[in-house]
Amino acid sequence: MNYFRKSIHEMSGYVPGEQPPLGTKIIKLNSNENPYPPSPKALKVLQQIDPEMLRRYPDPTGKSFRIAAGKALGVPDDWIAVGNGSDDLLNLIVRAVGEAGKPVVCPSPTYVLYRTLAEIQDAEFVEVPYPDDYKLPVDLLIAAQGAVTFIASPNSPSGTAISVADLEKLAQDLSGILVIDEAYVDFAENSALELTKKYSNVIILRTLSKGYSLAGLRLGFAIANPTLLAELNKIKDSYNVDAIAYAVAAGAIADSDHKTANAEKIKASRSQLAVIFKELGFEVWPSQTNFLLVRPPNGDAQRIYQTLKERGILIRYFNQPRLDDKLRISIGTEEQNQILLKTLKEIL
Repeated sequence: MNYFRKSIHEMSGYVPGEQPPLGTKIIKLNSNENPYPPSPKALKVLQQIDPEMLRRYPDPTGKSFRIAAGKALGVPDDWIAVGNGSDDLLNLIVRAVGEAGKPVVCPSPTYVLYRTLAEIQDAEFVEVPYPDDYKLPVDLLIAAQGAVTFIASPNSPSGTAISVADLEKLAQDLSGILVIDEAYVDFAENSALELTKKYSNVIILRTLSKGYSLAGLRLGFAIANPTLLAELNKIKDSYNVDAIAYAVAAGAIADSDHKTANAEKIKASRSQLAVIFKELGFEVWPSQTNFLLVRPPNGDAQRIYQTLKERGILIRYFNQPRLDDKLRISIGTEEQNQILLKTLKEIL
């Protein structure tokens, strides 16, 4: 007996990267987590949490965090909405927009959750293929005229940059909402944040999971015109983010120096790894994220993924068209990167 909607019963749910228990002797390079610790200022906030914060419900709008984020980014706090990770905000957007006759559009391959959320809503889902160089197919995306169009910028899992000019062209010519998912912006050269001031249909998504080393906190936020955010706030859970997350996140986002210093270390390691991978015969896509997409010399990505796993190193393998001969590898600490390279050389 199936008690669920037909579309739910038949769909495949989103599969996150493996999460071994804390303390497991694993080099974890599969979920694009930041390998360096969070800001000491954020940790100090955590140590000084008032127990009263646990007894009471949190502020439903996260005012304290929105003020801190607005100050850090130079935007008014009413232009910010907060979610339980940016995935929560993606879910709100699809719930608010997706229905029959209103397609959800994105280039492909990209973040698989966009498809999953559309399927949950029984919304039409349109994928526009990326060319091999991952240049954004702007004209085809415009032609699709989605009720909402998702662009990961930089893209995942390719790590490639999206030009702000291409994103602005979309903002101008799309009749629906343009969501620019900047999860990896802290490792990139450019941001499309200014587009929110010029176009009322643009939503920028950010997360503290990557640049700020707070993946376990689950806090993301949207930046957009307040009239757009007001519609999303109608359907969010009353208290979708907890009080501790708000407090710690406010401390973290105020410490941009710490975030930037860690990002610079990751970017330097990314460049070094890209050179070595190429010397080992890998094809390497240019990355502006905290990971690299690579194709092994013989395309035997699944074998390499499995062998690394057996040796205590987790990376990401996607068993899907156009990605099944490639690997996505998060940038680790210098020590982790060296162990990875040594093990890869042995495998090859």
